[in-house]
Amino acid sequence: MSEQITVLGKTFNSEGERREHFRKELRKKLPELKKMEGFPIGEDDDIINLSDPPYYTACPNPWLSDFVAEWEQEKKEIEREGRRTHDLDVSVPFTADISEGKKNPVYNAHTYITKVPHPAIMRFLLHYTQPGDIVYDGFAGSGMTGVAAQCCSNPEIATKIKLKSNNWGGRKVILNDLSTISGFISNGFNRPTNLDKFVAKATEIQKKIEDDYGWMYETFHTDGRAGRINYTVWSDIYACKNCSGEMVFWDVAIDHFNNVALDEFTCKSCGTRNSKKDLSRVWTTELDSVTNESLKKVKKAPVLIHYKVGSSGYTKKPDEHDFKVLEKVRNMAPKHWVPTSDVPRGDKTGEPLSLGINKAHQFFTDRTLICLSAVKDLCDSETLIVLTSMLNRSSLLVKTLVSNYLAQQRGKTIGGWAGTPLDGTLFIPSINSEVSVLSSLGSRTQSLGKMVGYTSRFNKYGNYSGQVGSATGICLESNSVDYIFIDPPFGSNRIYSDLNFINESWIGVLTNNTDEAIESRSQGKSLLDYHGLMYKCFKEFHRVLKPGKWMTVEFSNTSAAVWNGIQTALSGSGFVVANVSALDKKQGSFNAVNNPTSVKQDLIISCYKPSSEFDETFRQKQHTELAVWDFVEEHLNHLPIHLMDGNSTTAIIERSPKILFDRLIAFYVQKGLPVPIDAGKFQKGLRERFVGRDGMFFTQEQVQIYDKKKAEAPEFVQLSLLVSSEQDGVLWLKNVLKEKSMKYQDINPEWMQALAGVRKGDVLPELAVLLEENFLEKEGKWYVPDPENEIDLEQLRTKRLLKQFYEYCTQASKPKGKIKEARVDALRAGFKHCYQDKDFKTIVQVGDRIPNNLLMEDEVLLQFYDIASSRV
Repeated sequence: MSEQITVLGKTFNSEGERREHFRKELRKKLPELKKMEGFPIGEDDDIINLSDPPYYTACPNPWLSDFVAEWEQEKKEIEREGRRTHDLDVSVPFTADISEGKKNPVYNAHTYITKVPHPAIMRFLLHYTQPGDIVYDGFAGSGMTGVAAQCCSNPEIATKIKLKSNNWGGRKVILNDLSTISGFISNGFNRPTNLDKFVAKATEIQKKIEDDYGWMYETFHTDGRAGRINYTVWSDIYACKNCSGEMVFWDVAIDHFNNVALDEFTCKSCGTRNSKKDLSRVWTTELDSVTNESLKKVKKAPVLIHYKVGSSGYTKKPDEHDFKVLEKVRNMAPKHWVPTSDVPRGDKTGEPLSLGINKAHQFFTDRTLICLSAVKDLCDSETLIVLTSMLNRSSLLVKTLVSNYLAQQRGKTIGGWAGTPLDGTLFIPSINSEVSVLSSLGSRTQSLGKMVGYTSRFNKYGNYSGQVGSATGICLESNSVDYIFIDPPFGSNRIYSDLNFINESWIGVLTNNTDEAIESRSQGKSLLDYHGLMYKCFKEFHRVLKPGKWMTVEFSNTSAAVWNGIQTALSGSGFVVANVSALDKKQGSFNAVNNPTSVKQDLIISCYKPSSEFDETFRQKQHTELAVWDFVEEHLNHLPIHLMDGNSTTAIIERSPKILFDRLIAFYVQKGLPVPIDAGKFQKGLRERFVGRDGMFFTQEQVQIYDKKKAEAPEFVQLSLLVSSEQDGVLWLKNVLKEKSMKYQDINPEWMQALAGVRKGDVLPELAVLLEENFLEKEGKWYVPDPENEIDLEQLRTKRLLKQFYEYCTQASKPKGKIKEARVDALRAGFKHCYQDKDFKTIVQVGDRIPNNLLMEDEVLLQFYDIASSRV
């Protein structure tokens, strides 16, 4: 007799009985859950069948808070055992740069659009949390945060040695994502699965598909021996611009010996020279075997077969037998269900729609579709992940690696790799590979078997809970989680709902993209809409995170506008940014490899929610200048003290006066309070109350640690070496002039070398203006003013900036008063002045008339604008 199990206070005789009970309860709750943001698009039965309640639901999960309450009770037992303290106080962020490879059984088991290797996330968990803590990921993707949290309970010996921690023990984790396929994969990676049963069922599926459909992938070698097809290469057919004769692209446009596509090629019928841009595809009309409707599609021809006889690989052109098989298949229809969802109009779906692919099943060849439908019919809830893991690489998206054909021509060994889809797109190449479902079944079963074997060491029911829903509304109580790790969408980097369509159509439930936090033309979402959605998400994260705790945000985007939008959303929601460092995934995406402006390393943003004690102290003093210095001290205590890179000391930009003042402004604006101090008085107060070193500021206790560490690595890297804005320029000049006073003619050559590209629309004042407004001159030499003179200069400079700002106001008040370029520091001074006077209308009016990139790429301007927009 199986052992009874208890879940959320209810006892059951088996997991099956537990699942059936909670599925019935979930069905009762669906009418109310459908009112929640992000509820997916699908039939009730499909949502129920994908769910494993109460642990995971393919919709908002009504049991999340029940798990949190239970986990809080479990913490007390762990404390009694001495494996955790009552409340871990983490004062500084994790600052070490991380380099983690992707070669582990979990990472490679199932493709997903973006992933962070779970060992990398473990480093953050070991720093910010302790055994029993509750971790939340609102953009869970493939569920790597969950794997990392559970893996902390029983890591491999090699992992323990590498991560060097005494803080081992399982963490509890809540995973959320808007995408239904994300939730499905996350659940597959984080729920306990019996390895023997999984492999046995997957093997049974393989054998059944082999028995019923193996003939579809049989071909014959030149000596008559039977071989097994790994993949078939298909080529589009184009019409000659002169005679309209059909040309197989593979035959005429590829130099197979050198493995390159030709710029020009000759029509074999008339001899005319053609280029691809001159050509038009040949179309054919067929009966769709699934819908029984007439289907217009691009005409393709099979041109190459890669196959194996025994362990040896070969390629050949299709022969009579191969064409007969394909013709037989073409006249067949799938015996089982296939998805026929309409391809949505999206930013990434234009390519397939333009090629006549209007339904989900049309992303596959006839042979592949028949086999996939049979696999789907044979899968149970645990092995369905085998099907989803092979869908994209079984589709028309797979580009062909011509190098295999080339290798055979040169007498070399032929590999078995067909190619992969182009990352981040639904691009269908002119020459694509139809990968054998039999080959994919074998390789995917092997990879997923390794994953299950790996995760079975630590995955346990009750340690993880997940849901599908919007991060703008979370089914959790306020102040209920101990740490948040997220890798959110960034602008238009990835259109997840488009890219996940193929997979989601096969599991029968699609993403509700109303609250998808992206920038998208087809969804009518601008960059400001994206910022607004991210703000709503961060506001929820701030609500559910306990006071004094941390959130880690992984950022990957080259756009300054997106970067500033993220920072604005973070500070506007109540978080305070403490550090930014690099995460190296050891492998570039397509864009990172081929586009020099793409991000090679992801950034890690560390931010915290101020403690309840600080909030209360600040509330009591908020209308006095004392509150300013309480905030600064609180913030300095959350910043890293020292960063070492080999023999050099790297400056911490967050400790610079400029950034400290920006953080102060953001904090006050977020609370709707006037900023009670200007930049000059702020810098004077910093020097009076804190200790300066190398352009940074520390508390008395921190500076002793800094000095000791710096002695070990005396070489110092300055805060700023290049000038791309006015603030960069002032900082650069201070660094140059603090050592000695200099004449203008001596400064100018170095200044010209330091100048970097200034963003479009930004007016960078001339060197002479910057010197006059920020420094003093004596006997022809410029020098850094003393504190008193610096305050006077700052006041004079502010008056000049406001005068310039009022000119912009006049220009913006005209009917067509577009401001083509503006001095950003004047805009900052003007926006701050208007904010203090509660003149929100002027901020919005000017903000709407300046170049959009200036507004979107400046954190301070964007924050004032966002606040003003909500008050007008």
